[in-house]
Amino acid sequence: MAEILLKRRWYSDRSTIGSLRLGDFSCSTLEDRVRAAGVKVQDKTAIPAGIYKVVIDFSQRFQRRMPLLLDVPMFTGIRIHSGNTAVDTRGCILVGEWRAPDWLGDSRKAFLKLFPLIDAADDLWITVIDEPAVDSRQPEADVG
Repeated sequence: MAEILLKRRWYSDRSTIGSLRLGDFSCSTLEDRVRAAGVKVQDKTAIPAGIYKVVIDFSQRFQRRMPLLLDVPMFTGIRIHSGNTAVDTRGCILVGEWRAPDWLGDSRKAFLKLFPLIDAADDLWITVIDEPAVDSRQPEADVG
C-alpha cells in the first residue's frame, strides 16, 4: 500500500492551500474552500477530510488517464490535476510547485512529476487532513 498525504494549512474565502507528499515527492495544493461538515456549494467546496482510494482511469474532460478519488461523500469525479486557482478546481485537488495567496504556480510541471509516481503505485490511498490554520493570513509566496 502507498499513501499520499495532503495537509491543508491555509484557509481563505476563495481557496484552501496545503502540501502534498508521496514518498520523496512534495508539492503545494489548492482546493476550493473548506466548509462545515455536510455543507456543499456545487463546484465551490473542498472534499471532506478523510482517507480515499486513488485509482487511475480515463478522464473524458481531460482526454487522458488521470488520478481519481473513490467514494468521496457527496462528491463524484474528484481528480488530482493541474490548475492555478479555485476556478480551476470544481472540488478537485490541484497541484503546483509553488504557492501564493489563492494561487499555485508551475502546476503542469508539478503534475507531470507526480503522475508517474501515482501511476506506478500499488494500492494507493490519499489521507486528507485539515490542520489548524498556520495564521490568519494566506501563505506568503513560496518558491519551493
